[in-house]
Amino acid sequence: MENREDTEVLLSSVEMARFVARGSLRLDAVVPAEMNSEGLEVLAAGVPDVPYGTPVSEAYADGSFVRRLLELPQVAGALRSLVGPEPWVDHHAVHIREPHGGSAQALHGDAIIDVRPDAFDVQLMYYPQDVTLEMGGTLSVPGSHLRRTNESDTGRYQNLRGQDRLVCPAGTVVFLHHGLWHGGRRNDSDTVRYMFKIRFNPRVRQRRLWDTSDLHDPQVNTELDAVFPWYEWATGRLERYNRILLWRELTGDAGYDLDHWVTRVTNRPEETMA
Repeated sequence: MENREDTEVLLSSVEMARFVARGSLRLDAVVPAEMNSEGLEVLAAGVPDVPYGTPVSEAYADGSFVRRLLELPQVAGALRSLVGPEPWVDHHAVHIREPHGGSAQALHGDAIIDVRPDAFDVQLMYYPQDVTLEMGGTLSVPGSHLRRTNESDTGRYQNLRGQDRLVCPAGTVVFLHHGLWHGGRRNDSDTVRYMFKIRFNPRVRQRRLWDTSDLHDPQVNTELDAVFPWYEWATGRLERYNRILLWRELTGDAGYDLDHWVTRVTNRPEETMA
């Protein structure tokens, strides 16, 4: 898929900082209504598998529904900002929940053996129809993506303070960091619920891939210093610490910090006393 700057809406630094803090990015109703109607038919029929590691331009044929979904300006710009041009397709899946069917999925992180501190995969989740509270949707825990657990170690927890139970309009696309704790909810409505996801692997270093013109906007620090209700203030220092490390990698600014969280911990003076 050829990425052209005039057909992509790149993320801003503030939006990128929000993703680093929250572990997700939500684009409400970015897919047109006529595409959503087509999408329901495509997902009901199934999307053929592609081999792991297939470049995105080879995974989905020119003109196909998925290709056109990924070429929408806001979707293409967000994807490029997060993982760069021509990422690999790790895998994709169509998730279907029948009316009054299924059970709540255990809270988990995907492939959490992946503990890279300086890189990440993203998962695109596409919702072709309005998702109501009764339909279930995807539950996620903002800011949990950098708190390392093993797959479904969090599955024992049914509800966490500050969790986000997705309710969204048709055509919404959500990007998740691969470590974000999440789980599908059961469908208590009379409507079949569809969701399509793709996991992408970056092929370039994830450094300054977005619109950095606002890199020094004070709101960047505000986003990175966000507090989430599922942890106490003191334990939230770990989240801030890991966010700072990731932001340093993404920006190439090895001196970036918030209130000296990383500076004091990495302090290794080399000077010796005479």
